[in-house]
Amino acid sequence: MQGKKEYQEKLFVNFRLSERVPQGNFYRRLKETLDLSYLHKMTENYYGTEGQKSIDTAVFFKLMLIGYLENINSDRKILEQASMRMDMLYFLGYEIDEPLPWHSTLSRTRKLLGEEVFLELFRDILRRCAEKGMVEGETQSLDSAFIKANASMDSMVEIGLNKDIKGYLDTLTANEKEAVENEREKEISKKKENEKSRSKKKYNERFVSTTDADARLSQKRGKIPALNHLGIISVDTKSHIICGAVVDFANKRDSDTTEKIVGQTIKNLREVNIGVKEVLADKGYSSGTTYKYLESQNITAYIPVHSGYKAEREGFTYNEAEDFYLCSQGVKLTFKCLKRQKNRKTINKTYTTTVSDCRHCSLKQQCCKKLSYKEIHNSVDKPYYDKAYKLLNSRKGKQKMRLRSATVEPVWGTLLNFRRMKKVYTKGNDLANKQLLMASAAYNLKKLMNFKIKPTANAIKNSVISLKSTALDLCQIFGALKIYFVQFRLQYTL
Repeated sequence: MQGKKEYQEKLFVNFRLSERVPQGNFYRRLKETLDLSYLHKMTENYYGTEGQKSIDTAVFFKLMLIGYLENINSDRKILEQASMRMDMLYFLGYEIDEPLPWHSTLSRTRKLLGEEVFLELFRDILRRCAEKGMVEGETQSLDSAFIKANASMDSMVEIGLNKDIKGYLDTLTANEKEAVENEREKEISKKKENEKSRSKKKYNERFVSTTDADARLSQKRGKIPALNHLGIISVDTKSHIICGAVVDFANKRDSDTTEKIVGQTIKNLREVNIGVKEVLADKGYSSGTTYKYLESQNITAYIPVHSGYKAEREGFTYNEAEDFYLCSQGVKLTFKCLKRQKNRKTINKTYTTTVSDCRHCSLKQQCCKKLSYKEIHNSVDKPYYDKAYKLLNSRKGKQKMRLRSATVEPVWGTLLNFRRMKKVYTKGNDLANKQLLMASAAYNLKKLMNFKIKPTANAIKNSVISLKSTALDLCQIFGALKIYFVQFRLQYTL
């Protein structure tokens, strides 16, 4: 007979949430694994002793982790999703009829708590990964990516103009704001007309976003300019665990952020007694400052030198002991002075000949060009570049570069597309940094929950030996039983 289901709500229900969530459910296993009670003591200084009770700190961070694990950008959507999922309610410690916190509580708590709390949560999960043997840590791969800021290009105004307008708007009434806006448009048009005649400065030094002052105009190759933050991560090459994560201004060069990301990574791994020995990065991190810093930390840098570096100069031989160049005609180019490159921080060593040395040379026009003498410029950090060049052109160096691209780039792809880091909906580098730490913690947490210990070669060998011994024991037992059965049969026939 055909059945038909009719729905009618019961007035009283005997229901236990723990019985409804399957044993193998991800959030049930996560609840049994992750204990965030230590955060209560860390955050007690952020709250007073009077007034209404705040959201439980552990519940706040669990809701944040749900947002990154489920790739949900909106705080409102996180709570909406959690209210409909029994496994999430069980993970949070809420009953099915218990109301969740208001969505604005999440944004207020995110601003209230300091960066050190988010960093401690990240380190706690990293520590758990290390205890499982997932982190080798000695070889780290660095890379950066633009994270879209919560600001539009229309919010960009000149820095001085922005201050003047802000002062006007603070003093004028609401009815006078329209007149101020008209004056603002006139001023902006005048400024744009005079831009060409002015000395050229960097765009980010002249303009600022009124929405997010920390957002910087930046551009990827083949993409349109946009306001971004710069996210940098350090990834362990063994199991792709993120060991460090920071956010900086998007107009900074990668080489200017090396000390910041490597320094944090060293501190994070020091807590689990792991030392960093090698750093892999692309040529954006190539600079004398980077090489010096990594050498001071006893870290080998597998970083390709930038395109402006020349390993050898055709027709010239360098004498390292006496610090001079010798041209093909036997003329010395001696060190003359130090010069700073125009619009750059790089300091160069200048080597020159004299005018009389090149006056009658047959190669003068080709070699000296418009000058009456030959001049060669080298960076003061050339020894570091030479060392990096030789290291990267070795067999091991080429293997390390392939390892870098196969390690950190897929991790960034996961963070941007599946851990809600393509765009941040907060303002300022501080909040963006908190978000990147949480996204990295969620990434590591997912790896931790899916991790299975693989048997080593020795373990497999020992198990095979034990199986063989067990099989021999069984054979002996069956042999003894067979003999006993034969003897019994003979006695019974007689």
